[in-house]
Parts: sequence; C-alpha cells; structure tokens
Amino acid sequence: MGIKEECGVFGIFNPGGEDAASSVYYGLSSLQHRGQESCGIAVCDTNGPKGNMNVHRGMGLVHEVFQEDTLAGLKGNLGIGHVRYSTTGAATLDNAQPLVMNYIKGTLALAHNGNLVNTDELRESLARTGAIFRTTTDSEIIAYEIARARVRTGSVEEAIQLAAGRIKGAYGLVIASPRKLIGVRDPLGIRPLCLGKRGDSYIIASESCALDAVGAELIRDIRPGEIVTISRSGISSDMAYPGQKPAHCIFEYIYFARLDSTLDGISVYESRKKAGAALAKAYPAEADLVTGVPDSGITAAQGYAEEAGLPFGLAFYKNSYVGRTFIKPTQRERESSVRLKLSVLQSTVKGKDIVLVDDSIVRGTTIANLIHLLKQAGAGRVHVRISSPPFLYPCYFGTDVPSSRLLLAASHSTEEILRIIGADSLGYMRVEDLSATVGSLPLCKACFDNHYPIQ
Repeated sequence: MGIKEECGVFGIFNPGGEDAASSVYYGLSSLQHRGQESCGIAVCDTNGPKGNMNVHRGMGLVHEVFQEDTLAGLKGNLGIGHVRYSTTGAATLDNAQPLVMNYIKGTLALAHNGNLVNTDELRESLARTGAIFRTTTDSEIIAYEIARARVRTGSVEEAIQLAAGRIKGAYGLVIASPRKLIGVRDPLGIRPLCLGKRGDSYIIASESCALDAVGAELIRDIRPGEIVTISRSGISSDMAYPGQKPAHCIFEYIYFARLDSTLDGISVYESRKKAGAALAKAYPAEADLVTGVPDSGITAAQGYAEEAGLPFGLAFYKNSYVGRTFIKPTQRERESSVRLKLSVLQSTVKGKDIVLVDDSIVRGTTIANLIHLLKQAGAGRVHVRISSPPFLYPCYFGTDVPSSRLLLAASHSTEEILRIIGADSLGYMRVEDLSATVGSLPLCKACFDNHYPIQ
C-alpha cells in the first residue's frame, strides 16, 4: 500500500456568461490522480440573484458522479470543484466538497486541498460560540472562520485575510462567493496552486495539467500567502502573510503531481528524471536492465538508466481496466490483486539482473510482491532503487504518510528491509540530493528529516 494523494481543487470564472460546469468537470478529471474517494462541483450565476449556489457531490470518480444530464443542470458562469482523498475526516458523502454555506452575509462555497495542524483547537473555539458542524473535516473549520470574520469586515477578501491569521497548516483553496472567484495559498506554499487564462476567463487549479485540460495557458503559480480575487472588474492580489520562508512539499515532485505539470516553475517530469540520475550516481549497480514500477517509478528509472549508461526497458504490463478494489484480507488475495494489476514481461527480464526503481517504500508489501514476480519470471539479481529518502516521520500537511510505527524504514535497518522485500541491494535517495531535483526551490522534507516548517 503506497502513499495516497491529498486532494485537487479547480475554479473558473467566465465573465462572458457561459456555463462553467463542463470546464470544471474536465479540470477535475485531469486532477483525478489527487483524489478518488469523492468529488463535487458548485456553480453560481454572477448575473443572477446572490445566494443562487447550485452544488452536486458524490462518492466515486468524476465520471461516475457526473453524467451529461447532471452537468446540464448546473447552470452558472462561476464554478469550483474538488476531488478528495480523506486526510482529515472520514470518506463519507457528508465530507465531500465543495462545502456550501449560507450565512448572514450570503453564500460561500469552498474547496480545500491540504491539512490544518490546529484543527482541534479551532473546532473547540468555534463550538464554544455555538457552531454546529455537519462534517468532520478541517475544511469546514476554514469556512466557519471566513464566515465569522466576514460579519465584521467590508469584503470577503478581508475576511479571508483574518481567517488566514488563525488557521495554521497547508492549504490551497478555491472559494466562490456570488460574484467572485478567489484562490488562497498557505504562507509556506506547501500545497500547490496556479493561475491560468483562457480568452477572458480565469482559472485557479492545483496543477497546471488542469489548465491544459481546458485549453488554458499557465500565467503563473499563486505565491505562498497570496490571495487572488477574480471578478468582473478583473484580477487583484493581496498578500495575507508575506515574508515567511516557503517550504514546498517535495513529495509533489516525487509522486503526487502529474508528470505533465509544472509546479512553482519546476517541470515534474524533469525533476523525476533528475532524481533517477542522482540515484545512479549515489547507488550504481551492475545490471543488464533498468526498469520502473508503473507508473510512479518509470521516469526516475529513465533518468537512472541514462546516467548509468544502462538499457531501459518495461518489465511490467499495467492493466488499466482494473477498477478500485477493496483491501484484501489475506496475503494470498493481496498477491492476486497485485497480479491482476501488474504482470511481468517475461521475455524482457528472464536471465537478466535488474535495477528496479520506485518512488517510495512505505510498508514494503507492494515492492516485495513485485520482486517475487520478477524472480518467478526468471530475473537474476534485483537491485531496488528508491527515488525518495526513507520515510521516518509522519506528515501533518495533507499527505497520507502514516505514523512512524507503520513506516517500515522507521523500525527496520536497510539490511532488515532487504530481507523483508527479497531484494539483492537497496539504495534510497539521499536527503542531501533532493535539492538536485528542484534546484534552489525551498522544500518541506519533514517526513524524511523531522524538520517541520510549522511546529
């Protein structure tokens, strides 16, 4: 079982009046890799009466929740959407987003990617003032903080600034008020958020691949701590809390983000190739073939092969038609599930020593099964190379890195892990080499080195 993605957000404002729902649908479909548990779209007509927010949410994938007739019923030229993997709060329909709130100043819809670190404290404070919660997510806390601040401010942007002073953690937000689309990024820039344009329409999304999906161009990344407001009068920007040193999540580049995305000026594809090259320099191996675990390890494997001067090849066929499966209760059934999704290309690996590249080892079960399959197919020695350092510490910012007791590397030496997974050698990306993959970009790598950017 690998690391799970967090969530993806998308918003669009069409000042010309055309409906936004179909664009949000395509944007969310391109962000599906960031969350597969639930999804939702909220729209409003900026020319109609205030408070006319229309929302549809459901459990499952975007194409499962939204059909043509569903989208046709979502009328409005301003829309936001969300795909979810639960980090705070259970995987239930109540916790699906966008959240839509009706309060004394009108209507507010919000979609959130990330995780707050002071949720419990804020929830208790709100509850003591009479707040009633209908979800178990930290996203509802953010919506409440904005609504509470809006009562004593002149605009929703001012309210967001006040709320940003109370919430702590990682967040990329898209917010729809009846007349405005607003994007907000946490002061450290842990979670990604970018701004795009298509004709006279503006788009805010978690990744640039979502802009490509709707035919928009990337203008720039939203800066850490920035609030971007889009309305009929144009686009404006405020810095909620400038001056903090950014700490961008390294795992966006290692695994989360889609290969064709650019985050904070860095190509995800190029960063993964550089990670493979760094691995080849640090942990060379005598082998006949370099291959990657589909799909997460393929690009790093290419980088490893190029740097090492070794042939690159595909050792696995991935069955793209296998749907989501329940966790299998027995080891035999878990192995069958792996075989259903991945099969070995025997003619590629038979009689060869292999370098097998993947993005991470969490519990070790998946990589152990793949090594077993390779050796069953006649491979000789299997040298495992991992394009991230060992996971030693939990993540509190919206990444599903579990507690240290569940992390294999936190309780086992490299030699012990070798025996557990059945590899012939093992090399992890060195923490000091991470900067080689993203240049001078300041990083959060707390799950590897225990240096958290927020207490």
